[in-house]
Parts: sequence; structure tokens; C-alpha cells
Amino acid sequence: MYPIDLSSARLQLRELVPSDVADLVKVYGDDATVRHLSFTPRTVDQCTVIVDSAVADAAAEPRTVYMLAVAKEGGLVGTGRLGIDDRPHSAQIGFAVRSDLWGQGLGAETVRLLLRLGFDVLGLKRIWGARSPLNEASARVMNGAGMVEEGRIRRHLWTRGAWRDSVVHSILDDEWHRDSAPERQRL
Repeated sequence: MYPIDLSSARLQLRELVPSDVADLVKVYGDDATVRHLSFTPRTVDQCTVIVDSAVADAAAEPRTVYMLAVAKEGGLVGTGRLGIDDRPHSAQIGFAVRSDLWGQGLGAETVRLLLRLGFDVLGLKRIWGARSPLNEASARVMNGAGMVEEGRIRRHLWTRGAWRDSVVHSILDDEWHRDSAPERQRL
């Protein structure tokens, strides 16, 4: 499905474009923003590769990766990713918001937009996300969106020179449709 363009009260979830590279560096190049992610801060060249890959993935048929811009007032302030699993009824989400914008509810709004994309647009049955056990803000965001903490995957990820566990959260389509109907209307 192309192009993706979903909006909420303050945010737009849209396709990444080459002109987003400089703003993407402000997200992925910031150590605070990526502290709990699976990678260290990214350079301009690395962000260019990410955008180029997102553009290529958007043209794939069938499309299995939705690497998207989270925009506020037109400018990129974060990213949202939905990757379809090998079982096409399920997908994993990931998200990041610039650290200077934390505490404003933008992460929660981003996750709700990703869930809306997955369930209401793509018709998925299950969406899950993994987080660092130390990332309590991400736990609050996913729990607040109706996702259930499923458990811990031990030594799941090699990052920053060490093994890291991941905590998995998920939500099913019937839970999304039952529990978020009033919330979805506000989006």
C-alpha cells in the first residue's frame, strides 16, 4: 500500500522522502533518543541510506516494511516502523521521537497511528513491539495504547558491545477494535 498518509490531532504518519534526511539525523543522530534502541547514533550518510531504503521498501510488492516519518507541522520529528512478520497476519512496530519533544504524548500518538495503520488499514490480526527493559517510557506508551506485556526475551539483542534483553508487548485486532473505538475517533 502506497502512499501512507494518516493523521492524528497533532501528527502525520507519512512516507519518508529524501528531504527528510537532515531532520532524521536530529532523531537518529541523538544519543539520548537512541539510548534504548538497537543501534548507536547514526550519521548523515547512514540516515540517507535509511531514507533510500524506506523509499525502495515503499515500492516493493508486496510491501512488508513501512518505515515512515512522524511529522508535526510538516517537519519530521520522529519515525514509526511497521514490519510485516513471516506470518502476514502479524507485524512488529518500532518508534522514536526526538528527545527534546519527550513528555508531550507524541510517542503515544505515534503508536496509536501505527496500530491504526496495522489494524484499520492493513487488516492485521496481531501487532507487537519489543523494548529495552530500562525504557519505562516506552512501556507506559505501549501499555497506554492497550498493548499487553507478554514477557522478556533474554539476551535478545547485541547492542553497544553487550547483550540486552527485550520486553515484548502486543495487541490483537479484537482488543484494538473493542478498547480503542472512542480513542480512534479522536485521532
